[in-house]
Amino acid sequence: MRPDLDVVAGMVPVGARVLDLGCGDGLLLDELIHHKRCVGQGVEVSSEAFHACMARGIPVMESDIDLGLPDFADDAYDVVVLSQTLQATHRPAVVLREMTRVGRTGIVSFPNFGHWRLRARLVVRGRMPRSRVLPLSWYETPNIHLCTLLDFEDLVRRMGLRVVERRLLDGRWAPARGVERLPNLLAAGAVYRLEG
Repeated sequence: MRPDLDVVAGMVPVGARVLDLGCGDGLLLDELIHHKRCVGQGVEVSSEAFHACMARGIPVMESDIDLGLPDFADDAYDVVVLSQTLQATHRPAVVLREMTRVGRTGIVSFPNFGHWRLRARLVVRGRMPRSRVLPLSWYETPNIHLCTLLDFEDLVRRMGLRVVERRLLDGRWAPARGVERLPNLLAAGAVYRLEG
């Protein structure tokens, strides 16, 4: 499992009702269901990933989260996860609003496009950066709404949401050390726990 998913899983209480938006192949939900006794449901837009979840035995529905979550009632889940998906949505604010509507707690992880290595590559090479975390070329990436930690925190504040916890990640997507003083410059990504 990706190191950032370990961080996400660590924020999910044992036995929680979890909705994973953009759940990919269902690896996180599999971990939560089988090792933390959670009740889980995934939502995925990719047919290939949807079928990977089904093959793994993960409850999943095929849907586009940019259109909202009309199939889910208010406060239906304890935790709603949006891992490495926010930057690939067309309407990030709508997705955040919906996730905090259907869940008491939201957990969001994303790459920090303000990280110093990405900034340096853009300045020095004059081209969109690629890294271990962002390996695809600009024309292949699903990322359409790039943001920094400061951008995300500003959006959260404007929406009236509250950051309960923030875990900073390094270039390997593991918990970062020694970056708290300048997180927007030094952290390659982050995992946030939010409440409405």
